[in-house]
Amino acid sequence: MKTEEFINMLATGAAPVSSAAAASRFAWGLGCGLMGAILLMALVFGVRNDIAQAAMLPMFWAKVLVPAMGALTALPLTIRLSYPGRPSGPAPLVLAALLLFAWGSAGAALLNEPPAERAEMIFGATWKTCAFNIALLALPLLGAAFWVIKGLAPTRPAWAGASAGLLAGAGAASAYALHCPEMAAPFLGIWYVLGIAVPAVFGAVLGPRLLRW
Repeated sequence: MKTEEFINMLATGAAPVSSAAAASRFAWGLGCGLMGAILLMALVFGVRNDIAQAAMLPMFWAKVLVPAMGALTALPLTIRLSYPGRPSGPAPLVLAALLLFAWGSAGAALLNEPPAERAEMIFGATWKTCAFNIALLALPLLGAAFWVIKGLAPTRPAWAGASAGLLAGAGAASAYALHCPEMAAPFLGIWYVLGIAVPAVFGAVLGPRLLRW
């Protein structure tokens, strides 16, 4: 078979891909991943019993919304890294600002409390399990994000994997906040951030292995 004939055979029946195909893939995959994280949280940990009372406190909404903002910021970054040659945009700066806000709030809270009470604000009652629990809840979102990215064309798989892990970790932290009884800013600034960082590192390690073309 001649080269021209082979090319014509491959091109037969080829049609352009819908411009909405990638958006639909992201919406479907990440929507399922988020529902999986919330369902896993409800089944494994359960929603806190006093959530109605906790919802009256600003700190409750802070620990739900700040990670959610991180996830929403990591989403466009993950989308950009799923295509070749696209710049990262302003997302890294926004993520850095969110991290500084969390750490600044933690530092201010510690300075306003007597030294004898600072350890309790840092460790709370669940510091040994918090980061692990968030990382566990991130698994459905991380798997979904990797499935989405794998169907596109990432040229920086380590960064794409790290961004997917950051997205998964932040979404999982927001879901875990519906269970977590801790309300101190230092606790959240340390252990929630660590719980988000674990899947980000995990994604960076797995990215070159699982997201290659």
